[in-house]
Amino acid sequence: MRNLFRDFLNLFFPDLCVVCNQRLSEGEEHICTDCLLLLPRTNFHLQPDNRLEQFFAGRIPFQQIAAFAYFVKGGSIQSIIHELKYKRNPEIGRFIGALCGENIKDSAFIADIDYLVPVPLHPGRQKERGYNQSLEICKGISDITGIPIDDKTLIRKVNNKSQTKNARFDRWKNVEDIFSLSDTENFEGKHILLVDDVITTGSTLESCAKEVLKCKDCRISIYAVGTAG
Repeated sequence: MRNLFRDFLNLFFPDLCVVCNQRLSEGEEHICTDCLLLLPRTNFHLQPDNRLEQFFAGRIPFQQIAAFAYFVKGGSIQSIIHELKYKRNPEIGRFIGALCGENIKDSAFIADIDYLVPVPLHPGRQKERGYNQSLEICKGISDITGIPIDDKTLIRKVNNKSQTKNARFDRWKNVEDIFSLSDTENFEGKHILLVDDVITTGSTLESCAKEVLKCKDCRISIYAVGTAG
């Protein structure tokens, strides 16, 4: 009966691909097969000294940095991230996170990670949105890799304004000293993978990393769904 009701609803309100807006076929979720195949993957997780690692060099000590795909204006990753952040669709975060997990699960990039740590939202912002998009991405990665998530130790103590329209320097100032640790011992001697939706200037991740690296013998790597192309 449930399947019949779902099929009836789908007849009049079909599920559409979030990238191309075409009707999804049976077995497809969120993104159609054609759009999945065309996602502009970077394969940075297989490339030591890739563009992102060069971008962060000298800013913070890190082990590895990568992103799943290129984020370009009007492109598929922009559509996915927009759906995740602004259309109250956390399920697509877990879905794209699982794609990321499949992409990196057998690589050295993920081999010795102890915890996945999402870039935190301030509680006020999270209450407004209903979820943390970076945590949803982490859930998808964890589903595939089995790596546990720690979303309690790194916290955002300041509800700063949105970064969307800020220039590079303003972005850096906007996230300066806005994160803290609830317990520095949790990350001692651990390799932490900081996870975010998109890397643009890297200011937010840099601020997160500096706070996490206050923990004794802690190492960090960084991963995002998208990065500027």
